[in-house]
Amino acid sequence: MVVKKAYKFRIYPTKSQLELINKTIGCARFVFNFFLAKQKQKDAYWYIVEEMKQSGQLPTNAWKGEFFKKYDSVKMVRWLKKQYPFLKEVDSISLQKSVENLNNAYTRYYKKQAKAPRFKSKKNKVQSYTTKQTNGNIMVLDRYIKLPKLGLVRFAKSREVNGRIINATIRRSPSGKYFISILVETKVEKLPETDSSVGVDVGLKAFATLSDGTVYQNPRWFHSLEQKLVKAQQILSRRNIGSSNWYKQRKKVALIHEKITNARTDFLHKLSTNLVKNHDIIGMEDLSVQNMVKNKNLAKAISEASWYQFRQMLEYKARWYQFRQMLEYKARWYGKQVVVVAKNFPSSQLCSCCGYKNKDVKHLALREWECPSCKSYHQRDVNAGMNLRNEALRLTVGTTGIA
Repeated sequence: MVVKKAYKFRIYPTKSQLELINKTIGCARFVFNFFLAKQKQKDAYWYIVEEMKQSGQLPTNAWKGEFFKKYDSVKMVRWLKKQYPFLKEVDSISLQKSVENLNNAYTRYYKKQAKAPRFKSKKNKVQSYTTKQTNGNIMVLDRYIKLPKLGLVRFAKSREVNGRIINATIRRSPSGKYFISILVETKVEKLPETDSSVGVDVGLKAFATLSDGTVYQNPRWFHSLEQKLVKAQQILSRRNIGSSNWYKQRKKVALIHEKITNARTDFLHKLSTNLVKNHDIIGMEDLSVQNMVKNKNLAKAISEASWYQFRQMLEYKARWYQFRQMLEYKARWYGKQVVVVAKNFPSSQLCSCCGYKNKDVKHLALREWECPSCKSYHQRDVNAGMNLRNEALRLTVGTTGIA
C-alpha cells in the first residue's frame, strides 16, 4: 500500500541559516496575510451592497462574491517581489506554498468544514514554512539535509528516510528549537495476521483496559510536572513583558509544556503500535467526552475533585481523539481493522458471558459486580472491553479464524 508518511527530526542550523529560516518564516507569513487581506476586501463588497439594499439605494443584492483564485494569486507573487524586494532573499517555493495553504483554508471554509481563515501573527506559538520538492532541491545526505537557499543543514538522524520526498516543513517551537517534517510517499507492507481481536475500554483512572485483562495506567504527565510548571509560570508573571529575563523564563515554561506533550505523544504512539501489531480487529467505543462532563452521574465526582477533575476530562478528550486517530491510520496502513462501536452501546452494563443487562452498573462507583443471571463475576473495565470486542466481531461479519 502506498501512503504518505512524515518523518520529524530536530535540525541544528548555523547562525546564517538560522537568520534565513526566520526571514523565510516572516516572508511566508507576509504573503499569506497579504492575499488574505485582498480576499477580505472582495468579501467586504457584499456587506456594502447589502447595506445599500437595506437603505433602499438598490433593489436587490446581486453581488455573489468571488472565490479565492489560487493560480492568479501564485502568478501575482512575482509582482509582489518587485514591490517588496526583501521577498527575493528567501525560497520562492515557500511563498507559493503559502498561497496554496491559504487556498486550502478557503476551500475548507467554502465547504463549511472550517472557520474563515485568520491573519497569522508573529506571536503565534509555532512558526513555520513549507517548501516543495523540485528537481532534487530537497535531499537527505548522511547527517545533513539539503534544503532550498539553506544548503546543507545538520539534523538528528534517528532513522532512515524511505520514499519519494514530497515536501519539507521547517518549524520553530515555542522553546526556540527548530524541527523539520519531511513528507514522503512510500510503500507500507501489511503486518502478518495474528488471528486475534481485542476490545479497548478507555477511562480516567486507567487510560485503557483491554478485553484480555491488560491495563495501561494513565501516566498523568501533567500532574507529575504541575508544581514545576506552576512555579515557572509564577516567576514569568513577575517579569517585565519584553525584557530579556521575561524571554528566558518564557522559554523555560515552554520547555516544560514541550516535555509534557512529547511524553504523552510517545505513550500514545507506543500503545497504538502495540495494539495494531498484535491484533487484527480492535473494537473501541465512540466516546463523547463533552457529554461525560455534563453527565449527572459524574457531577458528584467533579464536585468532589473540584476543577482538577474537570480539567482532567478535557485533557483526556484531546488524548482520546489523538489515540483514536493514531490507531485508525496505523490499522489502515498495515491491513488491520478498527471498529468504532456506537456511543449508546452499553458496554459496561452487559454481562459478557450471558448478555444480561445490569442497569445498576450505570453508577461509576461500582467497579466490580456479579451477574444476577449467570452468576459470573466481572471487573467493570475488563467486562466492557470484552463486550466491545464481541460487538466489533459482530459488526465485521465474514471475518473468520479470529479468537
